[in-house]
Amino acid sequence: MTLASTTDISAGFADSWLRDVLAAVHGVLGLPRSPLPLHEPEFAGREWQYVKECLDTGWVSSAGAYVDRFERDLCSYTGAAHVIATSNGTSALHTCLLLAGVRAGDEVLTPTLTFIATANAVSYTGAVPHFVDSEPESLGVDAVKLEAYLRETARVVGSVCMNRLTEAPMRALIAMHVFGHPANLDALNEVAKRWHLVLIEDAAESLGSIYRGRHTGNVGLLSALSFNGNKVVTTGGGGALLTNDAVLGRRAKHLTTTARIPHRWSFLHDQVGYNYRLPNLNAALGCAQLEQLPAMIQRKRQLAARYCDAFNGVSGVKFLREPPGTSSNYWLNAIVLDAAHEAQRDSLLAALNDVGYMSRPVWTLMHKLPMYSACPRMDLTLAERMEARIINLPSSAKLGT
Repeated sequence: MTLASTTDISAGFADSWLRDVLAAVHGVLGLPRSPLPLHEPEFAGREWQYVKECLDTGWVSSAGAYVDRFERDLCSYTGAAHVIATSNGTSALHTCLLLAGVRAGDEVLTPTLTFIATANAVSYTGAVPHFVDSEPESLGVDAVKLEAYLRETARVVGSVCMNRLTEAPMRALIAMHVFGHPANLDALNEVAKRWHLVLIEDAAESLGSIYRGRHTGNVGLLSALSFNGNKVVTTGGGGALLTNDAVLGRRAKHLTTTARIPHRWSFLHDQVGYNYRLPNLNAALGCAQLEQLPAMIQRKRQLAARYCDAFNGVSGVKFLREPPGTSSNYWLNAIVLDAAHEAQRDSLLAALNDVGYMSRPVWTLMHKLPMYSACPRMDLTLAERMEARIINLPSSAKLGT
């Protein structure tokens, strides 16, 4: 691929604003010799050693010492009492929903501004996503707007929140930490308690993010992490369920290991379970990655600080900063265009990618996808506004050095 220089690209635009944005990114990243990925993994520790040990010993599947170690290390890092490693973040979130009591025909309050896996996990249970709006600081669910919406739409019957219109139980609320920025968990937890909803954290993107002194994943009854190849820590493919409830922790491990009753040789299963356990091979990779996590978070925050400084002097665009009272892992750095420049988003994306700064818009909102277009939803004005204005920029930890 032949990359254009920032001078060549800038010359193609009469608009000085586009030139200013390109110059800001160039000031942070320099001119790439090859395309800079949005977020790439980094293997600079004991990954080869640990994975080779699995190969040498033959312990490559879902049983093995590294799976147990990975779970212990995650408990230590996040502060969660119980961690169950899973095959991916989606399976972790699916298990969270099942343990929360979500059943076919229920509704789950789900942000429309999220990755598809959030809504898909709800669908796997037979429940229906009920889409809710976001707030501008964190891009997480807007607790104030949600409270007002529930007063109009819901009623509590006994200990169950019911949709007045559909008469379906509203069983749970998913709080997703967008780009690693913690959502307003205290406010969302209050809404959940008031309306008898189980709060679940979709913390897939927020390993290393802190909310008011606690790692994300510790406010909701259940939470899910992801270790996909594009996350801060990767196991190639993997996830984890977090909970501080001992009973739910035991049930999660049982459910994700095909609900098999432990026995020396018999294969006895007491319910429909899932083959969701993380293989030892992947866990070994994760253990080596976790050893480097503090340094990677530090470099990612240094990169975010440089982006923030670079965009301070550019009109018509702002860098999305961590919400007050939080410390974000800045999984993906994002800029938000002003309304006046919204129509130039795709031109800016083209220019950035032509130079070699791999950039992308935010995900298509869930309620705009064909399989979810008929799902119930509240007014989604803010999410729709953000969808049109957000651009993610290269965010790999190595760029923060």
